[in-house]
Amino acid sequence: MPLYHDQMNCAVETPSTPKRIVSIVPSQTELLFDLGLADEIIGITKFCIHPAEKVRYKTKIGGTKQLNIDLIKEIKPDLIIGNKEENERGQIEELMRHFPVWMSDISNLNDALGMIKSVGDITGKSNEAGTIADKIRQQFNNLSIKQSERRAAYFIWRKPYMVAGKGTFIDDMLQKCGLMNAFDTERYPEITAEQLILAKPDIILLSSEPYPFKEKHITEFQTLCPNAIVKVVDGEMFSWYGSRLLQAPAYFSGLKEEIQSV
Repeated sequence: MPLYHDQMNCAVETPSTPKRIVSIVPSQTELLFDLGLADEIIGITKFCIHPAEKVRYKTKIGGTKQLNIDLIKEIKPDLIIGNKEENERGQIEELMRHFPVWMSDISNLNDALGMIKSVGDITGKSNEAGTIADKIRQQFNNLSIKQSERRAAYFIWRKPYMVAGKGTFIDDMLQKCGLMNAFDTERYPEITAEQLILAKPDIILLSSEPYPFKEKHITEFQTLCPNAIVKVVDGEMFSWYGSRLLQAPAYFSGLKEEIQSV
């Protein structure tokens, strides 16, 4: 049986070509479908929404952090693909006692491209994965957005307020948009309204996920920071690190134009 190492440097022994795959991360689920593995995917989470016309027919095995371990054992996967940040450690360790589990660990675009290629290797889709990764890299290389001094606060949650800080994939995507992160704290800190006011962001981005920010929330933040540009953005473009990255550069270009026009 082939031996691979995941992005946490753990050895993963799998069948030559896995035939029963469970994906427990939405962005990686979409990647697997785009690699042509629709028949091999036997289980996904309730948050795996792309591609919509295909995920509806797959067994749902709970949420990313609340997996139905018994159901996963029942459907007997020969490969599980997860992520360090999105999945719960205790559940992953339990699954590792029974099945091969390959874990990604992603903080930037290079990590994402490495994940795409590695998932291609472990699933027998190296050529397809290489093509996707190369297209993504080329599109980001062609992204003509210069770094600016404008500082952005990227909100992922409300009540309590939570933002994406340094060391996150979202922070790397903000840099690809030419923006500086208004918060230097690592990971995803909770902040108060007072801390937001003191940070004086030039731009406030309200993500459509995981908290479903809508246009109705703009006034709330505009009141706190009247001089800031406040926009609701597509969270998938900033936080999905699979094949959806093919769409991100064009989205970032359009977003930059919108911000510059304000």
